[in-house]
Amino acid sequence: MVSGGARAVARCDALGVAPYSDMEGGLYRGYLNPSYTAAQDALAGWMGEAGMAVYRDAAANLIGRYDGTQPGAPALLIGSHLDSVRDGGRYDGPLGIMLGLEAVAALHQSGKRLPFPIEVIAFGDEEGSRFPAAMLTSRAVAGTLAPEALDIADADGVSLSQAGVSLSDYLSAARGPGTTLAYLEAHIEQGPVLEAEGLAVGTVTGIAAQLRYQAVIKGMAGHAGTSSMPLRRDAVAGAAEMILAIETIARADASDLVATVGRIEALPGAPNVIAGEVRFTIDIRSGEEARRDRAAEAILDALASIANHRDLNYAIQRVHDLPASPCDPALMDLMDAAAADAGHPVRRLVSGAGHDAMVMAALCPTAMLFIRCRQGISHNPAEHVDPGDADVALQVMLGFIDRLGATFDPA
Repeated sequence: MVSGGARAVARCDALGVAPYSDMEGGLYRGYLNPSYTAAQDALAGWMGEAGMAVYRDAAANLIGRYDGTQPGAPALLIGSHLDSVRDGGRYDGPLGIMLGLEAVAALHQSGKRLPFPIEVIAFGDEEGSRFPAAMLTSRAVAGTLAPEALDIADADGVSLSQAGVSLSDYLSAARGPGTTLAYLEAHIEQGPVLEAEGLAVGTVTGIAAQLRYQAVIKGMAGHAGTSSMPLRRDAVAGAAEMILAIETIARADASDLVATVGRIEALPGAPNVIAGEVRFTIDIRSGEEARRDRAAEAILDALASIANHRDLNYAIQRVHDLPASPCDPALMDLMDAAAADAGHPVRRLVSGAGHDAMVMAALCPTAMLFIRCRQGISHNPAEHVDPGDADVALQVMLGFIDRLGATFDPA
């Protein structure tokens, strides 16, 4: 007999190929693309088999509902995202959906219902890999999506409305106050901590605060053969020193703080020309907003000092500022207790990556469970989850749901 965790992994694998991918030889499932619709159709069938009533909301999220015993009780939402990055892995997002489905299937098979309904939700465009608006559909559900955010188009010029949704109805996907008890998301860790410590699962304490900057460094372009070294105002050399300073500051903090330069461009970009301009991004994250902000201040000061020393002009623009999104302390305690009762050590860790849970926190208390993934690899075809670890996650989720039911107060 196949375990629920193994079946969840197998279903993620099944959705990793055509017609559930729009990419030849790999996985890409963009929001509202044909592969997205095909994956929703397959998922809808599995939800029905698990005893759920299935529907799509105005934002094209697929939802399976398993009614509770108390009419009108707020729902526990369990979910993650169904879309993927280009040439991505099979478990980032879908595994959380499949584990939610398996949790309901286990309850249905045993004839058990909770005081509250459970709804398994498959979000779209969490990755922002088709439209330039990450976490679009979870923001719609949480009620934090501004109407002007719907005026977007993909790289081919296809607008959101042309892709198959009604813009006039889209925001009606928002859940009303008091209708949602909590949101639970199981997700691969996308990092190496659990594997390094020999652990299958961990309780997430929250999602890191994030700052992102765009830096433009300007020097003087010149001939690579005739410009002497002392007289150069080399934007690349200056940017290199700045990037090393960014790394040094983040390393010295010796905490969960991380800083990344993920994109760099040198202009004019000729092999025999000293670069007169360099553009690069800076991404700074920490579970503590104050720690993130202190590091950002130190980094900006260091960049200013380097630019001054090298006689370079510079401009730095903040383009992204996401506050930390802590998980609910009471729900974390329930998750810890469920892990311990399942025979696994309790481990808490922060998420450096963003998730739909950080958006849903505006609507209701949130909880997250991380699952070990091989070498911490994600957003990559090499992404891998052991079915046994998925089974552990399922048992912990079921324990969490039981405890939530036992503590449920309809008042």
